[in-house]
Amino acid sequence: MPAAPRFTALALLFALVMMATRFKHVGDMLHLPDASMAVFFLGGVYLRRHGAFVAMLMLAVALDLVSITYAGVSDFCVTAAYAFLPLAYGVLWYAGRGYAPKLTGQPRSLAGAFGVALLAAVVSFAISNGSFYWLGGRYPDPNVAQYLARLWQWGPLFVRTTMSYIAVALVVHAACARLAAHSHAPRHQEA
Repeated sequence: MPAAPRFTALALLFALVMMATRFKHVGDMLHLPDASMAVFFLGGVYLRRHGAFVAMLMLAVALDLVSITYAGVSDFCVTAAYAFLPLAYGVLWYAGRGYAPKLTGQPRSLAGAFGVALLAAVVSFAISNGSFYWLGGRYPDPNVAQYLARLWQWGPLFVRTTMSYIAVALVVHAACARLAAHSHAPRHQEA
């Protein structure tokens, strides 16, 4: 578990990233794609605390509320299926939390983290998208073929975006681990 100042700094960083990216879910030249899924995985890796998960979840809901109420964002996605977002985000958080003790700066460990994140992102998206499709009431006569087509249409975009953020975070993690190892290495003095 990070020391208190580091924990606080990371929690604030993750909150700022979520706030900066959550209002636009597709992204364009002025807006970065939504980083929420990556933030939940990385929060599990670095923050780990259950209370931090709840706080990030409350932040996500508050940002949605503000964007719908004050920023003119459509409420199309807010249906009964919205109740499944804690489960979808929980998959990411607790996958990260579970892998955290194995994460080092070594390539094999980083690849393992990337693989766990990829699997968690796929499952998380399937939960959020599946609950929206089947329980959201937005599609008349839902069926498996249509659901699979929609899953294939949107899944790669969301998973690719999530994995892009996670890849950047893992590169930063590797660089920090390398710097920390270099700064703790014994220095030989020349005579």
